[in-house]
Amino acid sequence: MLPIVLREAFAVLEEAAAAGHLSTYGIATWSGFTEGLITVKLLDRLATEAAGSPDHRLRAVQLPVSLVEADALELALDGRGPIGEAAERGWQVFASAPLHGGELVRAATDELAALLRPGLSVAQACLLAAASCPGVTKILLSASAPAHWEAARAALDQAAIPPWTLRKVCDVLAPHHPG
Repeated sequence: MLPIVLREAFAVLEEAAAAGHLSTYGIATWSGFTEGLITVKLLDRLATEAAGSPDHRLRAVQLPVSLVEADALELALDGRGPIGEAAERGWQVFASAPLHGGELVRAATDELAALLRPGLSVAQACLLAAASCPGVTKILLSASAPAHWEAARAALDQAAIPPWTLRKVCDVLAPHHPG
């Protein structure tokens, strides 16, 4: 049922793009990839069917990427999973919930922040970890005060955390390896 609904939605979006109302579109999910409901390959196929050609306008996916929702990050470190597959296609990847609704800031430690990037606060280091995920092109973030925006900007102005550091942190936080 879901593929039919998605194909129909993509057809409407493709018509809107053909009429000049939008140039590209994307799909957002909290658990669709992790629950196996959708894959990038399936999305690409459905958009191709909706457009009638591989030149569809589906160009973005949004999914949670954080040290709490680390499966997508771990897979991306190997160029696999939804982030790696979307990046292979040249799609934008929007990382949502990089601080997991603030839960990560309360759960993470100063030692973790120092491992990720010395000198950053816990929130900044965890935000930079999500932004450093290979294939992620944008971070979606909300902030409750202007100072939080400035702290986030300062963190995101830093060089990316090296993949080997991200892998080490993922191994410590969740010592399983997603298939």
